[in-house]
Amino acid sequence: MSIPIQAAQQVGPGSAIERAYAQSGLGQGGLGQTDGLGQGSFKDTLSRALGETQALQDQSSDAVQAFLRGEPVELHDVMAAVEEAGIALEMLIAVRDRMVEAYRTVVNMQT
Repeated sequence: MSIPIQAAQQVGPGSAIERAYAQSGLGQGGLGQTDGLGQGSFKDTLSRALGETQALQDQSSDAVQAFLRGEPVELHDVMAAVEEAGIALEMLIAVRDRMVEAYRTVVNMQT
């Protein structure tokens, strides 16, 4: 059903966007989690978002398969899982596109 995303680990409750935002610390006046050197952990946040997107895709695939097998699964739960996975994937693609655009801007500035 879905193309696997190589990812890190899952994170706590809430949607992928809420978790990435909460763990970035942007809502609390910070610039994100820091490692011992005071640098932001954008890599960790992105890894968690990848992991969560993969988990949502797996859950939606499992829900669809259970529904097709005739197990007692509500159709609205299946549709909600599929939509949530789709939205998380769209968000991840948008972040990727922004990162590529920023990279190209930096490269163009250097020439």
